Amino acid sequence: MTERVLVLARAYVPGGCDFHGIRKESLADLRAAVSRHGIYLERPTAEEDADHKQLIPYVVVRDGASVFLMHRTEAGGDARLHRKASIGVGGHLNPVDEGEDPLMAGLRREWHEELETDWEPDFRLVGLLNDDSNPVGAVHLGVVFSVEADGRPVAVREHHKLTGAFAGTDAVGASWDRLETWSQLVADALGLGRSASRIKDG
Repeated sequence: MTERVLVLARAYVPGGCDFHGIRKESLADLRAAVSRHGIYLERPTAEEDADHKQLIPYVVVRDGASVFLMHRTEAGGDARLHRKASIGVGGHLNPVDEGEDPLMAGLRREWHEELETDWEPDFRLVGLLNDDSNPVGAVHLGVVFSVEADGRPVAVREHHKLTGAFAGTDAVGASWDRLETWSQLVADALGLGRSASRIKDG
């Protein structure tokens, strides 16, 4: 059965899609747009339809000045992601998330599918993430959230596909060339990018 994913037409994205990187947005406005205008398309169709944006909840886990940094192994299904690094956990929204608030339902589902924790997160919206500079980014829109671990344990669930640990700005900077594009944009927005590492070293 073909996967179906939640999308918004570009015209219905609050504030539009004419930006690159992270833009602060009202969670209430985004929820309202999803409720009124969100539809499910078959994923192969959505991947070729730049008039719609697939919504991707994207969670960054922080612990003070550190961030949970993950490295993909070669066991994953998408060869394009092998050996890549990421500071975000997330995925597509599917019909299983339907209900009063599919955005938050899908966010919580992805959290529990991807990470092992013994505590409940407090998701705080950072903003929308857009990158129309490449074909993949042109059909996706990130909804970026931040979670504070406060010293509590976090681990990846799929150990054969990922490794993960908290890392400081120096480690993020050292992994920069392997970071996925979205992770680079989010790291810069949160002050975790190369410039932060250089300032610390200086």
